[in-house]
Amino acid sequence: MKSTYIVLSGLVVTILIAAGIYLMADGTRAVSASEPTGNNQHNAGEDTMSEKIEKTDAEWRDILSPVEYNVLRKKGTEPPFTGEFNKFHGTGVFTCAACGLSLFDSGAKFDSGTGWPSFYQPIAEKHVAEKSDSSYGMVRTEVLCARCGGHLGHVFDDGPKPTGLRYCINSVALNFEEKQK
Repeated sequence: MKSTYIVLSGLVVTILIAAGIYLMADGTRAVSASEPTGNNQHNAGEDTMSEKIEKTDAEWRDILSPVEYNVLRKKGTEPPFTGEFNKFHGTGVFTCAACGLSLFDSGAKFDSGTGWPSFYQPIAEKHVAEKSDSSYGMVRTEVLCARCGGHLGHVFDDGPKPTGLRYCINSVALNFEEKQK
């Protein structure tokens, strides 16, 4: 197993660069992403923002796989270049893995070379929320699902036209619904 150490503001952050190893928000390892997701009760395809979804921590643990829970609820991340959707080029809509809300159209996806799926805009502004994030000695803008509050990734201002934005999103935070022909 290869480890990379990055020193930021006196903290040592270890990123395990091995397929299926995920960095937990508390610095511990999560299980493999290939583990079955169990009894996920996602509402895939739901596209309305009629009401916010609020669940207890125990309820989220019951419906999300350990890896999904780590990223979506504990703000973890997946190692670069390991996510299912990094090099994915299907035609359709990417939805929140926790609640099924439509987040990004495949037409807005581009290869940023960063190792995570990247999009230049969300499917609708009201479907994502943004929050300042100063973790790990960096100042970034966190991207969240507006309906369930799940952590998706971060947005940066170095993306392509027409927006100049790069929504850098964890694959495990997404599901994909192929466009029907």
